[in-house]
Amino acid sequence: MAYFADIIETNSNNPKILYKTINSVLVYQEPSVMSPTAARNSEAFHRFFVDKVSGIRAAISGNSVDPVPVPPSPPTLSSLNTVSYSELNKLVARQKPSGSPLDVLPPRLWKAAFPCLGPSLGQIINGSLSTGVVPAALKAAVIRPTLKKPGADVSVIENYRPISTLPFTSKLLEKVVYQQLVSHLADSDLFEVFQSGFRSGHSTESALLRVLNDIYLSLDQGTSVLLLLLDLTAAFDTVDHAILLDRLERWVGIKGSALDWFRSYLHNRTFCVKLGDVFSSWEGLRWGVPQGSILGPLLFAIYLLPLGSIFRKHGLSFHLYADDCQIYSPLCQGKGHSIQSFVSCVNEVKSWLMVNVLHLNEGKTELIVFHPNSRNVDRYVDLGPLSPYSKPVVTSLGVKIDAGLKFDAHINSVIRSSFFHLRRLAKIKPMLSRAHLEQVLHFFVISRLDYCSSLYAGLCQSSLRCLQVVQNSAARFMTGTRKRDHISPVLASLHWLPVCYRSHFRLLVFVFNFFQGGAPPIWPRS
Repeated sequence: MAYFADIIETNSNNPKILYKTINSVLVYQEPSVMSPTAARNSEAFHRFFVDKVSGIRAAISGNSVDPVPVPPSPPTLSSLNTVSYSELNKLVARQKPSGSPLDVLPPRLWKAAFPCLGPSLGQIINGSLSTGVVPAALKAAVIRPTLKKPGADVSVIENYRPISTLPFTSKLLEKVVYQQLVSHLADSDLFEVFQSGFRSGHSTESALLRVLNDIYLSLDQGTSVLLLLLDLTAAFDTVDHAILLDRLERWVGIKGSALDWFRSYLHNRTFCVKLGDVFSSWEGLRWGVPQGSILGPLLFAIYLLPLGSIFRKHGLSFHLYADDCQIYSPLCQGKGHSIQSFVSCVNEVKSWLMVNVLHLNEGKTELIVFHPNSRNVDRYVDLGPLSPYSKPVVTSLGVKIDAGLKFDAHINSVIRSSFFHLRRLAKIKPMLSRAHLEQVLHFFVISRLDYCSSLYAGLCQSSLRCLQVVQNSAARFMTGTRKRDHISPVLASLHWLPVCYRSHFRLLVFVFNFFQGGAPPIWPRS
């Protein structure tokens, strides 16, 4: 019991580590590509990641003229500010204790010994900020191949994505620059309003709420709506450094030593792949922004800034979450919102992607049409060139969406995965205290019920009852309540709102935060 208690206590604020650790205890690890020939396979992963990006870039050819004009000169950021000892102390205290095999000291020791090491650490970081040069040791990354989806075949190398682990000092330096870059973007109003990826106050749930709210409004007006989900192949890994630096300078206003710092940050980066205790050979990173870094997602969002101009030009609504792109519009022929608008937009997006060395994954791009509940509506829509993308159910940001907006496929998926984890947790239940069992149960089961649950508001009771069965089972599992005993007192004792009330509560909290200024400004406050 002490072993599991220590795992839970140590990782109580890090769900990913907790999930991975407990999952490793619960699951028998089949022999995979990672063993027993780790040396050979680390090189195989190394070559796969390099060749994949090289192949994508080699296959991209097209017009060298960017279809999006550069906007007027934005406010400038010419230099990066140094940080004080107290500011650095706060950053170190808040930094997650995850490190890299390249760390000389474990992150926990950095935190504990900061009073002694802080001045030297400050000299390294402030020296980089003032000179515009990033030390080579802070540009080395160890890549851990990570499955793209849980349950994917571990023996198929294509099922992995490269996640970079960076030295603790490197992440601190990135955090300092990240804060200043975000502040500049916010103060200068340079953020894309409808980009929710990795931004404070934004989430996948807020992005989906905005998209579905617009769709519901159009359906209420008796108009069909088309939703197109674009998928980019290895988007973070194919970013062109020269184009990104140009975007930073001309679209964001980064100049002088600040631009020199970003140029140094991107150039001459190196990486290797680690499997088990075996490292591959080292390679220069010629393209891309490191996945797993602090600056990477923000730099990628800046890279995509021109896309919004294309969608607006064609009169289509859109929402981005990192590299996930949702385009949608009511099909109102009289207002010019027709299939042809989507076709023209997609063609221009493809041209822009080619110029910017990004690749649209045609096989994973999905389209769905929603129709209002009216017998007078013609439900046949000639999709023309978009027909190959059409699907009865699409997946957006982890939520399965059907044409009837009943979320049956998504709810069934949540039910299956929740009961799967309940059965697995039964194996370690006797080893956990009541408090630790509840914590683990929230990580593995209740979090699945809560994910984007505000979207369930207004669903029929029969659908919500299926989710309620999961919550009831989780409550009985934790308390040892028998099946024939009434569940309401049990839920009340746990302070768990039933699923239908939980959904409405989350939606009301979101609306409250919106009007209090604590939610993303993706709707007009009129």
